[in-house]
Amino acid sequence: MLDVIRPGDARYPSVQHVYVATGSPAAVIRPRSAAEVPEALALARAKDQPIAIRSGGHGISSISTNTGGVVIDLGALNTVERLHDQHVRIGPGARWSGVARALYPMGLAISSGDSGDVGVGGLATTGGIGLMGRAHGLTIDHLTAAEVVTADGCTVRASRSDHPDLFWGLRGAGANFGIVTSFEFRAAPTPSVVQATVAYALPDVAGFLQRWGHVLETAPREVSAFLYLIGGPTPFAQATVVFAGDDTAAAADALEPFVRLPGVVRQRAQLVPYASVPLTTNATHTGQQAAVTHTGLADHLDPDLARATAVLLRGGAADMVQIRSAGGAINDVPADATAYAHRHQNFSVTAVTTGDRAAFADAWRPLRTLMDGIYLSFESDHQADDVLRAFPAATLARLRELKLRWDPDRVFTQNFDVSLKA
Repeated sequence: MLDVIRPGDARYPSVQHVYVATGSPAAVIRPRSAAEVPEALALARAKDQPIAIRSGGHGISSISTNTGGVVIDLGALNTVERLHDQHVRIGPGARWSGVARALYPMGLAISSGDSGDVGVGGLATTGGIGLMGRAHGLTIDHLTAAEVVTADGCTVRASRSDHPDLFWGLRGAGANFGIVTSFEFRAAPTPSVVQATVAYALPDVAGFLQRWGHVLETAPREVSAFLYLIGGPTPFAQATVVFAGDDTAAAADALEPFVRLPGVVRQRAQLVPYASVPLTTNATHTGQQAAVTHTGLADHLDPDLARATAVLLRGGAADMVQIRSAGGAINDVPADATAYAHRHQNFSVTAVTTGDRAAFADAWRPLRTLMDGIYLSFESDHQADDVLRAFPAATLARLRELKLRWDPDRVFTQNFDVSLKA
């Protein structure tokens, strides 16, 4: 019998919300195995209510809960197992901290984000701009196969040889086509990395950002970096910079330009297991971080974008701006090889606020016009035209054909639904 949690159940408060949003679904269905997922989907469809799919992590986009609908929570499908050599199978309900810990004794790693609390399912169907991205590419670039429960309740295998059209769509727009019950990846033999943390005082935010962008774009591919900027009267930033490998001499040379940037007030570098890099809290998700995010993808941190970011931080509408490195191996993949088609940009820029949404949207608009594309998982204030920005026209046309083929009844719509017209 399926485990169904409804309002009034003592467990309900622990499953109704996600990290950045509150929800009040009519039911949360928790399959205990992949075999129960088709049954869970059938039950959810019988309710004729919105259906959210939750992989088990914190989810910034907030699409994995709802009000009055059904949530299928895959948190119990959290196994990590080695298949052979560098190939591993991972359940969608695993979190990336658990994946990294499980892979480390095998001498393996998969690049993920900066949070170990993120669930595998959402990230592995959207993209995965991680702290080894310039060295290894997106997380989806290492996906070799997936088991998927489609809208009609059938379970199919998607790979380059099995339903290759579905496999293409899963890598970037996967929430549109079904429920992934297991992922197969080819992991990388990079169990240890050199991680540097550098703090900067920023009297000139725009000037610093231009120099930061140049340093990153000219860094060796082993280097990926995330920069966190806090505004206000005394702006400051903290960076996490990762050298993908255990060659400490090469890492020292590669990281040295980051500590020569102006305003350094603190720095630290150490050789660590990759499993220690993603920040992990294991916090229960109770809507405690009521934040709104906007995001975009940029070719360069050019003067216009740098100045606009500085204005956003000084104005107070955003609490923080995060800039993630892309480029490198991410951009080696042809734009039409996966549904994630953004293979020319070098940066992902995301702003966060816990304040006034309307003021934040107004303040973000100048940055939005300077960027090309968005990364879906970081956009929490969903607009109808988001899919037009997330997918180039040819990609979106192909995705809409796939949607008609794999989900003609539009079962999976509580996401960035490619069938929506702006």
